[in-house]
Amino acid sequence: MIDRRRRLAALAGGLAAGLVLAACGSTADNASSGGGSGGVKTDKGVTDTTITLGVMTDRTGVFKNLGEALTGGNELWVKDVNAAGGICGRQLALEIVDHGYKADTAKTLYPQLEPKILGITQLVGSPVLAALKQNLIDDNVLTAPASWSSEILNNPNVMMIGTTYDLEIIDGLAYLQQQGLLADGDTIGHIYIDGEYGGNGLRGSKYYASKHNMTVQEAKITSTDNDLANIVTGLKGAGVKAIVLTTTPGQTASAMSNNAALGLNVPVLGNNPTFDPALLQSPAAASLDKLYVAASSAPFSSPTPKAVEVANDYKATYPDKPKNAGAQAGYVESLVWQSVLEKACQNGDLTRAGVQTALKSLTSVTTDNLVAPLDYSIPGAPPTRGVYIAKVDQNAEGGLTEVAPLFTAPDAQGYKAPHQQS
Repeated sequence: MIDRRRRLAALAGGLAAGLVLAACGSTADNASSGGGSGGVKTDKGVTDTTITLGVMTDRTGVFKNLGEALTGGNELWVKDVNAAGGICGRQLALEIVDHGYKADTAKTLYPQLEPKILGITQLVGSPVLAALKQNLIDDNVLTAPASWSSEILNNPNVMMIGTTYDLEIIDGLAYLQQQGLLADGDTIGHIYIDGEYGGNGLRGSKYYASKHNMTVQEAKITSTDNDLANIVTGLKGAGVKAIVLTTTPGQTASAMSNNAALGLNVPVLGNNPTFDPALLQSPAAASLDKLYVAASSAPFSSPTPKAVEVANDYKATYPDKPKNAGAQAGYVESLVWQSVLEKACQNGDLTRAGVQTALKSLTSVTTDNLVAPLDYSIPGAPPTRGVYIAKVDQNAEGGLTEVAPLFTAPDAQGYKAPHQQS
């Protein structure tokens, strides 16, 4: 913690020195900057003393525990950066709203939030992002979504933090096959929520299956379907050797319970939103031991040094908040925003257009292995393809134990995302 603040302080000091020199220009030079301090251009969400970013999270809906942890990670980052002197001579602030994972609520909240912010450091939910897509484009609001569909990478205002649902599934299935839990020619079941989230996960299953002569038994559900007994029964009849989930945590509980109760007992792979540690206190707890989770951010209990640091700070600051991988994911999405803001400051342009330009110039954003290095220079491409693999563990903080550090499967390397231009 101290070392991180010293590093941030050194960087802030260097930026401040540059701003002092810039401030020595003429009054006319400063006036032409658009009113920004130190000759830096600014528009919405930035004053001479503050940079304000928005958070559109879920604190009351189906992903509320994830949303709370993500927001805690965002807030830890703000605390650390401000303690080290801020960015570009300015302190950071968050404007937080709760949409409850409801797109219509988000549509109502967005016009109230948009005039106050430079960009969005957390936006939870594929349905919400879809509802706001045109607003973000029209207002040029750079957004880090807590939604990882590769279908959204045609939106120039999306700053993906980590890899996408389809690549999580490709990497995860590769891991299962490496462990001898799958073989070429097998049948796999995929239970998925109808919509962009579930459909993008299914895309990954179908791609992997096409490379390994596998058959995918599809089972489409809605976000409100909570009893999956009939679906798992059908998958058992189809002879599946594994089940893939792109579901809510509650649906994961039903799938796992029925996997055990029906004697199917196959390995189950979920991507990052499918598991919530609260499931370990539910009736499904005893049936979760065959669940693996593929995610581009480290699990809460990861031994990666930066993940340990963030987890310890999170527990000390928020003893009553949910403990899940959202804490590290919230911190890392903010770290990427920090790289963008620092680059924009160096360019002398903290406008919304300025942060867009800064993002596109970043080819290797590193986060001490909270996620794999990120490259934002290829339009339509996921910025990374690497994931962590974790397994449910009753004794691990956050309910998951890391069983594979960051890796990218060969099939993931060769995969072309829907909007990838090269």
